[in-house]
Amino acid sequence: MTATIDVLIPTYARPTALAVTLTSLIAQTFRNFHLVISDQTEGEDLLDTGEVQAVLRVLQAHGHSVEQHKHLPRRGISEQRQFLLDQATAPYVLFLDDDLILEATLIQHLLTTIQAEDCGFVGNAPHGLSFLHDVRPHDQAIEFWHGAVQPELVQPETPQWERWRLHSAANLYHLQQRLMLEGALDVNKPQPYKVAWIAGCILYDTAKLRSIGGFNFWHDLPPKHGGEDVLVQLQLMAHYGGCGLIPSGVYHQEVPTTIPDRPVAADKVIQWEHTTFSPSP
Repeated sequence: MTATIDVLIPTYARPTALAVTLTSLIAQTFRNFHLVISDQTEGEDLLDTGEVQAVLRVLQAHGHSVEQHKHLPRRGISEQRQFLLDQATAPYVLFLDDDLILEATLIQHLLTTIQAEDCGFVGNAPHGLSFLHDVRPHDQAIEFWHGAVQPELVQPETPQWERWRLHSAANLYHLQQRLMLEGALDVNKPQPYKVAWIAGCILYDTAKLRSIGGFNFWHDLPPKHGGEDVLVQLQLMAHYGGCGLIPSGVYHQEVPTTIPDRPVAADKVIQWEHTTFSPSP
């Protein structure tokens, strides 16, 4: 059976965190996905470690095909993401960081929403539960989509850009807990909301992502950079629309970053057409 979703995981130098993330895939209620992992760890075969191989064997026993790549040399995270996108054949791709924990219904909710909205991407922002007791009401503003998700131009130094604050610390978690307590939110019926961007767990429409060039801008960036996910999501929102889902079903493991040095931000240096496109009638 042809996969509906290719789950694409870039990884580097943290086999235990990767194994935890992969374990979360075992219990997903949505089953029709293919897994592609690209490892850029130098000096060792991370994908051959015992903890990773144990989980991969379980995924394969559950009927999931698994594709493993050793992709060197390292040319930056944008090139790593483009390499993964080049392997994809499914109509949707789920870019998943290697340091997350997923609830069982996560993939199904993302897929249901992107198919209903026909937008460029739908994401779940990770909760940082080390901030569980750090409640920041002033950073919990949210704008729901009322009606269909539409193309939208989001730029720095605008009110829309300030939406990033909701995805910091445990702000989204605190907000969704409050809304569920008030009866304004159902854990089984996630609601689309407006975003500036989402990191870590994003389901893209493969054709739409490729239509804006994917991550091919890596050629114009030094290896040490970030902001690649911001850049593609800004473009996709302008062309096709994009959204987050609340409640979010993903948690950050909060292990140290493997990209500590990011002197260049892709969304700041790569030029693109800052116009919105009206949806087709």
